[in-house]
Amino acid sequence: MLIQRALSRARVLSTSRYFSSLSSIQMQTINLPKSPPFSFSSNNHGCNFLKSKPSSVSSPYSTAAFSLGKSSRKGVVPLAALLQIGGVQIAKDDVVKENDPTNNVPDSIFAKLGMQLHRRENHPLGILKKTIYDYFDVNFPGKFEKFDDLCPIVTVKQNFDDVLVPPDHVSRSYNDTYYVNSDTVLRCHTSAHQAELFRNGHTHFLVTGDVYRRDSIDGTHYPVFHQMEGVRVFSPEDWSGSDMDGTEYAAADLKRSLEGLAKHLFGAVEMRWVDTYFPFTNPSYELEIFFQGKWLEVLGCGVTEQAILHASGRTDIVAWAFGLGLERLAMVLFDIPDIRLFWSSDERFTSQFSEGKLGVKFKPFSKFPPCYKDMSFWINDGFTENNLCEIVRGIAGDLVEEVTLIDNFTNKKGMTSHCYRITYRSMERSLTDDEINELQEQVREAVQNKLNVVLR
Repeated sequence: MLIQRALSRARVLSTSRYFSSLSSIQMQTINLPKSPPFSFSSNNHGCNFLKSKPSSVSSPYSTAAFSLGKSSRKGVVPLAALLQIGGVQIAKDDVVKENDPTNNVPDSIFAKLGMQLHRRENHPLGILKKTIYDYFDVNFPGKFEKFDDLCPIVTVKQNFDDVLVPPDHVSRSYNDTYYVNSDTVLRCHTSAHQAELFRNGHTHFLVTGDVYRRDSIDGTHYPVFHQMEGVRVFSPEDWSGSDMDGTEYAAADLKRSLEGLAKHLFGAVEMRWVDTYFPFTNPSYELEIFFQGKWLEVLGCGVTEQAILHASGRTDIVAWAFGLGLERLAMVLFDIPDIRLFWSSDERFTSQFSEGKLGVKFKPFSKFPPCYKDMSFWINDGFTENNLCEIVRGIAGDLVEEVTLIDNFTNKKGMTSHCYRITYRSMERSLTDDEINELQEQVREAVQNKLNVVLR
């Protein structure tokens, strides 16, 4: 199961920091309205959609609340009406439902479905994926099955319940997760497929895919990113005679295997193991390496909780699992400074990478000037920064580089004001003043109308 960053809000931040931060976060619980679930085809791990009527109960983060319309603006990818993922056809209307109050998937996110950067052989993510595959093929010949085309639309049960995420966990909120309807989401992590793979008898597997989480805007965060998880199952005969119980045996094998992977990716580096917490493994660890003068988290891992294995019908096995974020490691290995670059089709970027060449250092082809625009407003009790970033992204797309809170205060009447600085910068061209002013005016109007804040 993909552990580190599996439910991380940061894509690139450490999972342990994310989960530890959750204990201090107080959020309003949202009662999700029920609507008829989609049906899922288990034989090909695809997703077949059944049309369902929207619930009459509204989520405060629904697509209807954030509908920004279509745009022909340069830099915005035109939407396909129909996608095919994992052999399954997916229509836009099945994913983006502007009149369904339980849906909060915007056009900009649907546009990323089916792009599957991890399956492009000459892309940094595809190169990294293949390098990891090579390590497991050499060290565990014929054992690990690979899945990299599983449908990213999964049930709430698959995404959360099957991996023991508590019912009141913050990651289930509409503020953090993209809901297709109250029972169906865009997967937050590749672990969403683990239970089904266990039930189908798979014992050694690697799952790679695009995952989705509503998030902040900066050089290391993006609402779509890519993960890989690995799982290995052990039976009693594997650890018998080892003077260890199943958990100890799996943990020792896990550490030995992943130290080898880190060496395969980064060379002979100093490593250390850090005890941590994940809801789906016990014990749980993070592997860190000393790289370029500082400690770098490589992945999260652990011994799978028995409740997950028991649900597959097996009570006599143990398993280990690890998870890593491809973008995070690729940014380090290829010296890529901005996560938006992974989505660039500019030949000046794409031509720098080729299959089988891990660690080729990215050479910046230009550094266009940024443009800063500040926006202040009085917030309400329902305001969240993720909702603000969703609106800004929906209007400016990848032309927005960062959204930063630069000032906040509360007046004598108890009203709170936030001031955000929006940094606009294209990675491929210079932006004009007129273009930026138009974008900023659209953002201001949408923020005021959609978030019900009072501009200052």
